[in-house]
Amino acid sequence: MPRRLALNAMASNSAMIVKYPALDLLPTRRRLTARARWLATSAPLLLAGCQSALLDPRGPVGRAERLILVNSLAIMLAIVVPTIVATLACAWWFRASNKRARYLPTWAFSGRIELVVWSIPVMVILLLGGVTWLSSYDLDPAQPLVSDRKAIDIQVVSLDWKWLFIYPGERVAVVNELVVPAGVPLHFTLTSASVMNTFFVPQLGSMIYTMNGMATELHLQADHPGTYYGRSAHFSGDGFSDMEFQVRAVAPGEFDAWVASTRTVSRPLDAASYAALTRQGLAPRPLLFSAVEPGLFDGIVMQHIPPGPGPALEGKGAREK
Repeated sequence: MPRRLALNAMASNSAMIVKYPALDLLPTRRRLTARARWLATSAPLLLAGCQSALLDPRGPVGRAERLILVNSLAIMLAIVVPTIVATLACAWWFRASNKRARYLPTWAFSGRIELVVWSIPVMVILLLGGVTWLSSYDLDPAQPLVSDRKAIDIQVVSLDWKWLFIYPGERVAVVNELVVPAGVPLHFTLTSASVMNTFFVPQLGSMIYTMNGMATELHLQADHPGTYYGRSAHFSGDGFSDMEFQVRAVAPGEFDAWVASTRTVSRPLDAASYAALTRQGLAPRPLLFSAVEPGLFDGIVMQHIPPGPGPALEGKGAREK
């Protein structure tokens, strides 16, 4: 009787060994196949929203910077691609089954190989250095753009955590929105009322720093009407992630109408209203000002107007109360 029970137990165990893999592997394979098909079909949809603003310029500076990126990539691929091909070719030629490959265990030096190994990287470095050298002068931020139109002066002040744009010629100002005429050169003069920051409109090009107590210059241009994304590219405290602004490039006539409507706003930008802006917090967007006090930007740069406190070591949040 015990022997019969043991045989029955062994039979049942063997049935389980045969039965359960057959039941589990098939659904697992089906699930893996379904997931692979889902990834293959959904990957293009997931990547469809990935766009690079740097590769979609809307101004002469942005186009020049894209050309530098493309040229640099082509120069580097000139050494990367042959190196990959040579590595695969060597691995294939010196495989164990190839009897024609010569085995040279005592080989130590080849002048021709040394010439190729050193000359190609030197040429790549010279080409990349030449591209960088020339573009550094051609895209100098302080160099005016070539145009038959007069540039519009815009004064930029980075605050905690907002952007103030002053139009000295038009005597208006706006917070967190930059309205410019399309096809007209833009001359920016930038400073910071607090910590160091960075002004960046990717589709127009040329990121530049703003620093307290000094002014930097930048020349840009938007060739076509549209709305472009701008932001701070340098961490500056609690509200850094919301330190964004819109660049609206409009037709020249529409820009003149915007200036005229902004002048009717009953909110002047003077020392008192500017002091309110220096308080840490996020401002409503956009915040328009008319009748800008003369010399306000110069007073900020020369620190005749006290700078903002800057981010605290332990901030209490960016939202204004």
